[in-house]
Amino acid sequence: MADQSSMTEAQPSYPAGAGGTENDIFHLNLDRYINEARSLRYWLGGIITFMILAGLMVTLLATELFRANARLEINQLAANVTDIAMLETDSTVNELQYLNTQYELLESRFMTSRVIEAGNLMRNPDFLAAVGVEDETEVTQQGLEDTLLDNLTIEPIAQSSLVDIGFSSADPEVSATIANLWADEFIAANYEKRFGTNIEARNFLEQQIEELRIRLAESETELVEYANANGILVLESGASEDGGSSTASQSLIASDLSAINSALAKAVTDRIVAEANLRAGAVEGGSSQDALANRLAVAEGELASLKANFGEGYPLLIQKDAEVASLRKAVDDLRGSKLSDLQANLNASVLRERELRGELQAAKSNFLGQQGQGIQYGILKREADTNRELYEALLQRYKELEAAGAGQNNIKLIDEAYVPDEPYSPSLLLNLAAALALGLGACVAIVYLRTALSQTLRDPHDVKRRLGLTLLGAIPDARTDDIVPEIIHRASETNEAYASIRTNLSFLTSDGAPDTIMVTSSVPSEGKSVSATALATSFSQLGKRTLLIDADLRNTRLVEMLDIDAPPKLGLSSLLTNKNLRVDEVVHPQERFGFDFLPVGQTPPNPVELLASERLKEVIDEAKGQYDQIIVDSAPMLALADAIELSKAVEGVIYVIEADRIKLRGIENALTRLRTADATILGAIVTKINEGDSAYGYGYGYGYGYGYGYGSSARDDDGDDKA
Repeated sequence: MADQSSMTEAQPSYPAGAGGTENDIFHLNLDRYINEARSLRYWLGGIITFMILAGLMVTLLATELFRANARLEINQLAANVTDIAMLETDSTVNELQYLNTQYELLESRFMTSRVIEAGNLMRNPDFLAAVGVEDETEVTQQGLEDTLLDNLTIEPIAQSSLVDIGFSSADPEVSATIANLWADEFIAANYEKRFGTNIEARNFLEQQIEELRIRLAESETELVEYANANGILVLESGASEDGGSSTASQSLIASDLSAINSALAKAVTDRIVAEANLRAGAVEGGSSQDALANRLAVAEGELASLKANFGEGYPLLIQKDAEVASLRKAVDDLRGSKLSDLQANLNASVLRERELRGELQAAKSNFLGQQGQGIQYGILKREADTNRELYEALLQRYKELEAAGAGQNNIKLIDEAYVPDEPYSPSLLLNLAAALALGLGACVAIVYLRTALSQTLRDPHDVKRRLGLTLLGAIPDARTDDIVPEIIHRASETNEAYASIRTNLSFLTSDGAPDTIMVTSSVPSEGKSVSATALATSFSQLGKRTLLIDADLRNTRLVEMLDIDAPPKLGLSSLLTNKNLRVDEVVHPQERFGFDFLPVGQTPPNPVELLASERLKEVIDEAKGQYDQIIVDSAPMLALADAIELSKAVEGVIYVIEADRIKLRGIENALTRLRTADATILGAIVTKINEGDSAYGYGYGYGYGYGYGYGSSARDDDGDDKA
């Protein structure tokens, strides 16, 4: 029995899609889509025609729309005619972010509500009629906002700060009015956003300033009344270190206390100096005492010299002694007078110090008595000062904000919207182009989905690509109800197709085609019996002694197709039940086809048991001794075991698949059952390929094309394979 790998390799006539290159697979897939499109060409043409007609009808029935555009210039920064900063600082975002933000604001519901309110659009009959609102009582705020946004277009001008605000409606004047109103409201909203805060702040500051003014007057009045009631007199004021308002620095009692304390300190100093002078006996700045002292010293010196040279009675000595005594008395008198003055000065200093201490004590008592009142006075004073500072600060800020309100808007109207003369919609060219594009898209989608979601085998290459089988051949659908003449006639395309399959079978092994071949399919009416008959005919035309065995013990159709008058009573069932019966005794030569035919005979009640017996193998071996080629037409796979048991007695199995009929999953399940039984599957034949699938590229090299063979019209109601 032939090796399966050698069978797979021996297929030169038909490319194996799964084993090809990526480029081959791409072309194969492209061919599938192209072929699917060709098979659906009338449907696809109808879809495109319908879409074009629909586009034409939409254009003719659509309401004419007029669009008006107003153009704005949006700058991120605006000139400030004052040097005073605004309440809000400018954003640091880049220009692109700023412009995108403005574009989004233009299409916001904030703007729609402003425009509706500014134009009283909910009660504007012209506007409502232009946007298709018939009943004013059914108009809602949200619905009108949605309508405005649906008809609004914001189109930034590339590489610039310009933006067009467009509005479309059935009325050209309404379109221009709404476009201009939208631009005006956006400019006003932006101005309010930039400078409206300053206005609100000034209003707020006016209230605060008025309140602070009243509070300042009350605090100052309370301070003065408290000072008057408690005898607090402020002598001087000094400016605060931070340059703020002046504050009280000294009261009258404090000033007196300070002066008395200074005078007392000076009196104590004078007393100390007087005591020091008195104790030292010093004389401040006197020259008469010094002169007397000098004269006394000179006289005493002379007196001492006279006493040393003369006696006591010497006149000059007596005279000098009297002079010395006179000088001493004069010095003593002068010194006594000075000491008296110093003592008097000391007494006066002590008295003044005592008096000042008394005054200081009294001033201290008064100051200490007023200290508690000073604390309350300071509290009232600080409150008045604080109110004054707040009042002045708010007043200054109010003046700054008043000056800052003179800034310019950074959004300007460049072009007003004018009333359009012609409608911009509907456009016949655009609608037809869109309809054509939609039609083509629908066609592509249909072709793709039909190809991708197809669960049947339409492309013969899928035999290798999806089932893993060798493709032996592809048979076209027939244009005649009688397929037998096409099978017999050597020059017919059907005969050539099966001759090609016969040739492919001869390449499967080094010894040629397997001697015993079983033909089966998934279900009836797939062309199994026709293929078995055609192969037997082709082998007989090659000169081989060929036997066609009808092994479909349940529902045979070969007798009818071979045009045998009466079903033979002896056949395969007889051979399987009677071991004494020989093959040559029950076969029927078919001179018209060139092969011998072994019919089923009597339909047995137990087909599976007969086919599972060893007798089947013996019958096949006996036939092999008499024939060069044996073709067995078995029952379909279905859920039966007939074909499974029969596959064990032959060398190989040919699986017949009708194009675009059986789901691939069912075929795969049937093939799995065959492989589980160790059957050798030689390959597959794809039958009944219609004209729409003729572009799959299966020619036979003789100038023949597809478009004939056997067709579904030849099936009878019972699923007959006579076609």
